[in-house]
Amino acid sequence: MRAWLLTNTTYGTWLPGDPRGSVTSVRDLRPDDEATPFRIEHDLPGEPWEDSLPGLYHSALGQMKGPRIYLDLLKAETLLAQFQETATFRGWTLRAVALMINHFHLVVQVPEDPDPRKILADFKAYGSRVLNRRYGKPKSETWWTENGSKRKLPNQCALDSAINYVLYKQPRPLVVWSSDLGRLI
Repeated sequence: MRAWLLTNTTYGTWLPGDPRGSVTSVRDLRPDDEATPFRIEHDLPGEPWEDSLPGLYHSALGQMKGPRIYLDLLKAETLLAQFQETATFRGWTLRAVALMINHFHLVVQVPEDPDPRKILADFKAYGSRVLNRRYGKPKSETWWTENGSKRKLPNQCALDSAINYVLYKQPRPLVVWSSDLGRLI
């Protein structure tokens, strides 16, 4: 089985160019980068975050189709149940979940080696469906930012570290769940 650490933010809560820094698909040379004949991708694992880019941030802010979306405890509990159902339906093993007010982390093991974009997209789609049914569709038409982080966990040590990170290193989580404990923690 392959293992993944999946992370996604809620709509509008961490925009490109954010003052806190951001991971964007900016493809330019930084002042200390070596000159190359091609542009550098800055949204790859291991690449440093982009510093604050006020112009990009204000441009992204101006393109928002609705207000920022924040989760509360009821929405987080609803999402946890849906994430568990989605994993079961797909034959995946959900190992750890943390839901915060503006993002989630999932550690999931999957058979074969499917495209991680599909894995994350399924969790987001089924999560959106249940939230739309209970709370109505948001003005932005989406609960989530477009992409998300999909980190492959290449070995047991990486898997254990990701589970530890999700379960014990999140600031002010709304919901934390572990398959090993079989309950909320």
